[in-house]
Amino acid sequence: MNESFHTFKLDQYILHHVMDSHEWHLPFVPPIHLPPYLSVHGLMVILCAIILLVLFCGFYRKEERVPTGLTNLLEAFVQFIRDEIATPSLGEEEGERLTPLLCTFFFFILGLNLLGQIPLFAVATADMSVTAPLAMVTFYLMTADTIRKNGIGGFIKAFIPSGVPIFALVLIVPLEILGVFIKTFALMVRLFANMLAGHMVILSLLGLVVLFGIWGVLAVPLAVGISLLEILVVFLQAYIFVLLSAVFIGQMYHPEH
Repeated sequence: MNESFHTFKLDQYILHHVMDSHEWHLPFVPPIHLPPYLSVHGLMVILCAIILLVLFCGFYRKEERVPTGLTNLLEAFVQFIRDEIATPSLGEEEGERLTPLLCTFFFFILGLNLLGQIPLFAVATADMSVTAPLAMVTFYLMTADTIRKNGIGGFIKAFIPSGVPIFALVLIVPLEILGVFIKTFALMVRLFANMLAGHMVILSLLGLVVLFGIWGVLAVPLAVGISLLEILVVFLQAYIFVLLSAVFIGQMYHPEH
């Protein structure tokens, strides 16, 4: 009986931190009830957007001839995304045009991931209702924006590899079309699954303290180590999402390559 009580409590402890709800659970205080139109993950999205606006509109000094401090750090990220991701994947012209979008992807996902590392907040990127709209932006660029750039003929050509025998196109073309949806789905699920799994592991290890008392404290150093590794993961997941988006869009923009 005592064991099932602790198991129930552990389940609730983990679920409150990784699942979306209209109750914001904070330590040592009663749950904060949010309005019906706002969930905890929605609140994290709004909070992240506000932080980014304050960061880039309030602290970023574009007029500095020689960037220093925070401005230099932010510009280093922007330059890396432009020179190492956007331009190689999309070409000079389209890379320059889509760099602001890719930077928005990176800083927004990174901000949400970092907020999720703070115990008071929730990890919004562990929710497919957050990652799906981000992936749909990439899907739009792979489809509608490709038609704008290359025309409907160029869009169709992207699904017909050159040099392939006609009889093989019967199999390849449907797979190429399906691949657009698979790539979008992979973007959505990859970010969601990685962030959810990392937090589930950390919270499960910390939950051992509840289950085993003093002996469970032995799991705390392991949880701290995984938390430090998770800081690297939050940067890596933001980078991977941006990189894959640029590559997938570039494949549709320039099917000849």
